[in-house]
Amino acid sequence: MMNSIARKPLSRRTVLRGCGAAIGLPLLEAMMPQTLLAAPSTFKPLLQSNVKPTPRAIFCYVPNGVNILEWMPANRGADYTLSPTLAAVSDHRADLSVISGLGHPNATGGHSGADTWLTGADLRAVPGKDYSNTISVDQLIAEKVGAATRFPSLQLSDGSGTGSALHSHTLSFDRNGTPLPAENSPKRLFERLFVPDDASSRAATLRRFAEKRSILDDVASEAKSLAKKLGHSDQKKLNEYLASVRETELRVQRQVDWIDVPKPEVDDRGLQLNSQPGNAHDRTMWIDVMLEICYLAFVTDTTRVISFEWSREAGGHGPGGENHHELSHHGGDAGMLKKLGVIDRGFLERLGRFLTFLKQTEEGGRSMLDHTMVVYGSGMNSGERGEHSPKNLPLIVAGGGAWGLKHGHHLAHDPDRHPPLSNVLLTVAQKMGVQTDQFQDATGTLTGLA
Repeated sequence: MMNSIARKPLSRRTVLRGCGAAIGLPLLEAMMPQTLLAAPSTFKPLLQSNVKPTPRAIFCYVPNGVNILEWMPANRGADYTLSPTLAAVSDHRADLSVISGLGHPNATGGHSGADTWLTGADLRAVPGKDYSNTISVDQLIAEKVGAATRFPSLQLSDGSGTGSALHSHTLSFDRNGTPLPAENSPKRLFERLFVPDDASSRAATLRRFAEKRSILDDVASEAKSLAKKLGHSDQKKLNEYLASVRETELRVQRQVDWIDVPKPEVDDRGLQLNSQPGNAHDRTMWIDVMLEICYLAFVTDTTRVISFEWSREAGGHGPGGENHHELSHHGGDAGMLKKLGVIDRGFLERLGRFLTFLKQTEEGGRSMLDHTMVVYGSGMNSGERGEHSPKNLPLIVAGGGAWGLKHGHHLAHDPDRHPPLSNVLLTVAQKMGVQTDQFQDATGTLTGLA
């Protein structure tokens, strides 16, 4: 069989010359550029982790809701029957909980789900502002555990940067509700985490840090002088700004502190690092390789907290390149709902593959999955008619058995009388070592999950 990845693509002219005929040919696989041929990954997980067992958390987000009719189990409890969609993760039934009925009471629905999924915020709570967010739970956790690793947290998405208000490319927000930029390139992400800096790169990095620190010092000095001339309202805004400056200072100092610590040695064989999130043919490969790098970041203790937006709201693609957003506005159309179900199962197959990596890697007498909490879901529910509701959000929590999470059941709640989704976020934060009884509108930890 021809190796379709190693060979050079043929042009139509070459094929026609060889055939001796001047007729139009259909697009053959041999004519396609290599980037369009979605090669299956050959990445293999480690048999054993060499790091000390520690709590980790990854938050995986899919946009546009799900086909709730094929997602929702018909019954509840430990003896629940997997729905047609959830059958895609049946191999991990004992290590996950299906949670239904929860929502963010403060959210307004629509395509702002990614903005509020990990914050639970009322984005219009501040008078005079069209948009105001709060800290996301991953950053609350990173404040507690981030000092132990090179990267306090990682932000990943299929769109780089932060996107725009109500259509974020990130799930992560700092203490002031400022979005933290996400990375979408597997190659850049791998290099940032695992490729050693040479002497010239190190020197250049130190120069950049020195320049950035100098700018931050100037900003702080100017702000101190300005503060004496401001009224109470402006003083408050300035203090919020200075808090962001201080957070930036801490991030800069952390990078300097780690610059002489060697990065872990990681082999990139089998990783499809050139996969592109915007290329429909690459989508499955891109999701897989980003999750493979997440696995490597955890198994090397490079970070313990990751937020990963698999595709952005009001756009993006399903794992097979489908127009996910268009299908989410299904209006109850049976054909569109069927296609939406295919997307949902495709995403869950990617999740199942990642859970398998964690399950197969032994760590401290248990599996990495036992030490890693995986939260998967969406910030909206496309419902039976495509209404984009912030109620009854699709949600799965997996792993974390070593830290007290309980699985193997469907925790069903009344969508109109339910504990807030923040109860799940608080549960995970506590299991990650955050000593607090409060997060956003949480009323406590989620009964039955821990």
